[in-house]
Amino acid sequence: MIRGTIAKITGPVVVAEGMTGAKMYDVVRVGGVGLMGEVIRLEADKATIQVYEDTAGLKVGEPVESTEGPLMVDLGPGLLSSIYDGVQRPLPVIARDHGDFISRGTVADALDQEKRWRFTPRVKAGQEVVAGTIVGTVQESTTIEHRIMVPPGMAGKVAKVVAEGDYTVQDVVVTLEGGQEVRMHQRWPVRQGRPYTRKLDPSTPFITGMRILDTFFPIAQGGNAIIPGGFGTGKTVTEQSLAKWADVDIIVYIGCGERGNEMTEVLAEFPELDDPRTGAKLMDRTVLVANTSNMPVAAREASIYTGVTLAEYYRDQGYNVAMMADSTSRWGEALREVSGRLEEMPGEEGYPAYLATRLAAFYERSGRVEALGGDGRVGSVTMVGAVSPAGGDFSEPMTQNSLRVTGAFWALDTGLAHRRHFPAISWTRSYTLYLAQVKGWFEGEVAFDWQASRDRAMFILQKEVELQEIVQLVGPDALPESEKVVMEIARMLREDFLQQFAFDEVDAFCPPKKQYWMLKAILAFYDAAVAALQRGVALSQVLELPLKDEIAGMKSIGHDASLEVIPELCARIGADIAGIEVQ
Repeated sequence: MIRGTIAKITGPVVVAEGMTGAKMYDVVRVGGVGLMGEVIRLEADKATIQVYEDTAGLKVGEPVESTEGPLMVDLGPGLLSSIYDGVQRPLPVIARDHGDFISRGTVADALDQEKRWRFTPRVKAGQEVVAGTIVGTVQESTTIEHRIMVPPGMAGKVAKVVAEGDYTVQDVVVTLEGGQEVRMHQRWPVRQGRPYTRKLDPSTPFITGMRILDTFFPIAQGGNAIIPGGFGTGKTVTEQSLAKWADVDIIVYIGCGERGNEMTEVLAEFPELDDPRTGAKLMDRTVLVANTSNMPVAAREASIYTGVTLAEYYRDQGYNVAMMADSTSRWGEALREVSGRLEEMPGEEGYPAYLATRLAAFYERSGRVEALGGDGRVGSVTMVGAVSPAGGDFSEPMTQNSLRVTGAFWALDTGLAHRRHFPAISWTRSYTLYLAQVKGWFEGEVAFDWQASRDRAMFILQKEVELQEIVQLVGPDALPESEKVVMEIARMLREDFLQQFAFDEVDAFCPPKKQYWMLKAILAFYDAAVAALQRGVALSQVLELPLKDEIAGMKSIGHDASLEVIPELCARIGADIAGIEVQ
């Protein structure tokens, strides 16, 4: 056992002497109360330790003891519907046993060690298994089957398998020849990505139900995106909407350094939400990692890794997982604070020089993969990280470094938020690199001209930006009728298509086919209006038709009914406008 003593304390950074033999990223227990920490620098017999808890009251000379292993998480049945802190301590259990505040040095098992789960074996004695082979299943929630896998690094022939029955996570369910044991849980170091057979090209879109994202800036399952925006632009509401409505099997939501009241909303609201996909509770397929801004800063840095390891574990079972990190800027601030206390050479705006490397390594753990086990099962981890640039300045290091390593940029605009246009995602600043990869799915599943319609609508919105500059100089009356119609259609796109109310029973989620037909109706109005202007019809005559109100009301049409009502509306638009007589 490696034991040392505290030589220096600087906030959450502690230097211990006599730590010969300690390894980088070993977890240690610091002081008489056993504060949890992690070795982040070694020099001779001195170890610099990042402590995950408040160091107030620590004294020089107190003992430090190494566990001789890295920070690891428990992976097994019972993760779903759990609420953890940044180092996977279960907050409800701590609240029950220790009160509403986490006492320093508190230790609690991440998984219930006494609960019994119904295990159904999937292998037989004599069968060859490899890392990733599914040896049995457990019904973890009403909708999710938990697949018990052979841990990475283990393989052989099955010597013994238990009969179907109720077992705890610590029970051995499969024994291999040679004595290796497979339990219903496994442990994994959080800073090391879980292995897989191969990474696959993402081709299926990550359906969010938000029109501006699915139609204009889609990402693929296994992709990654960032949502940067200033205070009050709707980052948290957008991430929560994605968590509620995204077309995935498992949700991992990380509140990283967020305000306590925002995280309280999530913790109070998610257990009450009905899952729109299954009818069960949304928490049945959700894991929450809560590390609020008043919690120790070092644990904030670990929370991101804890969350992505949980996501990878369900990915390996063959599930599509969405991981929401709100917000990565707070994670960057934790890196900056610890780096400063380590007296490292600062980079831009005080962030550590390795910020870009850490971000790249983190986002690299997203992806669509073929899991270990040889049965061809495929899973994915889709990452969406919120970024909170100070003052809404997108040129700051966290936003710029995230931009370089992610595939989609969903830029929140303060001006749109002030005008109460939500989601306040800017269609002029945002972009996606996944359009070519998901185009085939949309053209096959939604409509053959999906991208053509999307591109036309985007052109109209961009044309409006150019015309707005002219309007500001000479006024709208100076525009010819042909450009006034562009301005009107752009307004319809903004108000009747892009605006979406996250708390409306119908409009909170919009399926891809409804999105397509809503867009088609607005473009049909544009085409018919242009044709009418060419015949000599005044634009005012076109805009007097009640069709405009029907288009504005498309949002509130039920999803199934919309696939009949809106195509019918498209047909009427052309006929009604063509019937206008020239005055």
